Amino acid sequence: MTTLMVDAQSIHKSFGINEVLKGITLEVEPGEVVCLLGPSGSGKSTFLRCINHLEKINAGRLYVDGELVGYRQQGDRLHELHDKEIARKRTEIGMVFQNFNLFPHMTALENITEAPTRVKGEPKHDVNARARDLLAKVGLSEKVGAYPRQLSGGQQQRVAIARALAMRPKLMLFDEPTSALDPELVGDVLAVMRDLARSGMTMVVVTHEIGFAREVADKVVFMDGGVVVEQGLPSEVISNPRHERTKAFLAQVL
Repeated sequence: MTTLMVDAQSIHKSFGINEVLKGITLEVEPGEVVCLLGPSGSGKSTFLRCINHLEKINAGRLYVDGELVGYRQQGDRLHELHDKEIARKRTEIGMVFQNFNLFPHMTALENITEAPTRVKGEPKHDVNARARDLLAKVGLSEKVGAYPRQLSGGQQQRVAIARALAMRPKLMLFDEPTSALDPELVGDVLAVMRDLARSGMTMVVVTHEIGFAREVADKVVFMDGGVVVEQGLPSEVISNPRHERTKAFLAQVL
């Protein structure tokens, strides 16, 4: 049997008395593209951040490629890993945020090469070549020496995607990657994500781009109120939803 890339088992997460995730169970196969849909506050972004341990879960089990995220198990108890071990495992999971989080004092090329050379200790020459290839892949070959302030939002987001890919992750997480962009810039970012999906990268995408989810996703998951309301093929969940809550949401966004 193939090991699941993401195996989330009854994930709970609270912030104080506010329970944001109320038992999320979700499986992501290697090479699968899963889009998480739902209204603001439904827990989508929190769940995504739990996958790479940016948020600690309160209950449940979360595995990436067969390994517990953020913890080791002894008997029936979980023990949190040391920060260094968590950071090492996090390098295997790429994440692209709403706001691009590029280093403003570094060029596009330097933003991409920083982590592989500094965190993984890879030779600078090899990383530079890979970074240039990645910039070409996202359509920004001519922006190698540009600083973030010299780039549009869409260009910055494409650099952020290239930066995540430079670490050669086994899994890519996207947290509403187009929500901070002007509408005319969204298409270029989605095109890069389409190409990435076609290449076989495993992707979990929080998005409001219903057309993208319909076209690219292998599985669509609709969340509301911290639970999975329904999940299935895009043709099922988007085109023929079973639950009234899903129907109401889609009626507002389509």
